[in-house]
Amino acid sequence: MNNYPHNLLSIEKSSALRRGVQIKKADKKASSYLPEGLLRKTPPNLPSMSEFDVVRHFTNLSRLNFCLDTHFYPLGSCTMKYNPKAYDVLSSLDGFANVHPYAPEEYVQGTLSVVYALQNQLKEITGLYDFTLQPAAGAHGEFTGALIAAAYHRSRKDFERREIIIPDTAHGTNPATAAMAGCKVVNIKSGPDGRVDLEELKKVLGPKTALVMLTIPNTAGLFEKDIKTIAEMTHKAGALLYMDGANLNALIGLVKPADMGVDLMHINLHKTIATPHGGGGPGAGAVGVGEKLADFLPVPRIVFDGKKYKLSAKTKHSIGGVKSFYGNISVIIRAYCYLSQFDGNTLKEIAENAVLNANYVRVKLAKYFPAYFDAVCMHECVLTIDKGVLPAARTADVAKMLLDMGFHAPTIYFPLIVPEAIMIEPTETENKQTLDKFISAMTSIFLEAGSNPEVLHEAPKNCPVKRIDEVSAAREPNLRW
Repeated sequence: MNNYPHNLLSIEKSSALRRGVQIKKADKKASSYLPEGLLRKTPPNLPSMSEFDVVRHFTNLSRLNFCLDTHFYPLGSCTMKYNPKAYDVLSSLDGFANVHPYAPEEYVQGTLSVVYALQNQLKEITGLYDFTLQPAAGAHGEFTGALIAAAYHRSRKDFERREIIIPDTAHGTNPATAAMAGCKVVNIKSGPDGRVDLEELKKVLGPKTALVMLTIPNTAGLFEKDIKTIAEMTHKAGALLYMDGANLNALIGLVKPADMGVDLMHINLHKTIATPHGGGGPGAGAVGVGEKLADFLPVPRIVFDGKKYKLSAKTKHSIGGVKSFYGNISVIIRAYCYLSQFDGNTLKEIAENAVLNANYVRVKLAKYFPAYFDAVCMHECVLTIDKGVLPAARTADVAKMLLDMGFHAPTIYFPLIVPEAIMIEPTETENKQTLDKFISAMTSIFLEAGSNPEVLHEAPKNCPVKRIDEVSAAREPNLRW
């Protein structure tokens, strides 16, 4: 429970009789080397505290955080899974972390070899022909993919292909990506089973279609069972099939996207492949393509002549660079460590356990918070609130009550096609005991909501920040302490 005294958050702890360090007075007067206009007229108002007080203050503040080191973190769409600490150490080695970005090729052979090796690992996992690791995040990878598709169609003098078809179960970045790439977004509604409606797709596929962009598995946690048919329809129309691979955690080691007919895709190295995603980054949205699209990848490309790794810009149709230097190297190194540690069987087990955990939660909570689409899910389950049973409860209430019970809230109100959506992604690294505790907490919330719904509306009670006025917080945010 995050039931800490409020005074731990106080910033008024200064005492004139305490100090942590003693700073020597400067040998020279500041006026001898600073312009008069830059000199302070009064001493700075710094807090007077002992070092021990400062350490204890910030340590207690850190204990208020919900994080993977302390709590179950069922935050779907971000794959907040455990990341081995050893990778942090390896990615911080001087030879990686402190190398100058403009260092000549011969001085960065180690870094280039890691990037090159990771590209080969991703090629093996996906079945695609080649990769770039330049993009800085998943959405950046999508944008890169859209630019590659546009360049491919232009090279064929197919200038009318400016439409990108996106289902309503796609990640929210997909439509924005299409628009940023200068294309027209064509949305299609999913069928009653939460998957692509083939008849709806057929209506909009045509000579103007550049890409069909699918999130697989989609944001409802469902696999597109008709993916081979979708690929055939797309290619017959002269378009390309793009896979948003942000949910690859459910498929890694089980299926190669290229075998499903995928022409290009991005992989969120900062989600599926062991890099912390908290705080909005850093990220890496590696983009893989089939052979016919390889010449359009960003430059420079890393090539190996059998003796030396080089940066090459020899390409006829490249879209150019999308990020400076080699990409986010610290993320790339962590991903390389992850894939080097596991073999194909282990990667398959990772996906199987992710799917098993999500379905375990789905089945165990079916009586209380049923899945909106009644089907076996993949890496995440999307639950909802039956308003006929709990008319006064909202998803936000459930999320806030979970905070009081020591669990970070899952993603809520997404995907948008699911009313009162509760997206739960346990990941493969959580054990049955942890999942049972979470299921027990959700069950308690359900029972409380039925007998005493006001308790939900008052949550959270035990967190430093209590229930806020959400409307005022959105319209009149207070950005100062």
